[in-house]
Amino acid sequence: MAEHNITGINGEEIAIKHLTGKSFTIIEKNWRCGRLEVDIIAREGDRLIIAEVKTRTRGFLQSPGEAVNRRKQEFLIRAANAYIRKMNLDLEVRFDIITVTFSKKGDHTVQHIENAFYPAVRS
Repeated sequence: MAEHNITGINGEEIAIKHLTGKSFTIIEKNWRCGRLEVDIIAREGDRLIIAEVKTRTRGFLQSPGEAVNRRKQEFLIRAANAYIRKMNLDLEVRFDIITVTFSKKGDHTVQHIENAFYPAVRS
């Protein structure tokens, strides 16, 4: 497996530990429906959390907000809708971004952006 894939898997595991440490319940990880994928689906009370995990090494210039651009947001919204329909849920949904940044020494920092974006309302 390529090193960047291993780094991404490690980042997702750290993100899961971060969420469970904040009393979130992890429902799914790497949930797929066709070409749609969500890194982490969790619950926080009566809220469904759709979390995109971005793993970085120190010195990476792109911010989490830039990494989850409008196209990626639309992809996550479609995935969330597919999950809600498939599981027949009636919950408020929140979209979060979790960034895990590794230093050259191997330690890491976690940035959790709650309500990172909102689905656009179309008329």
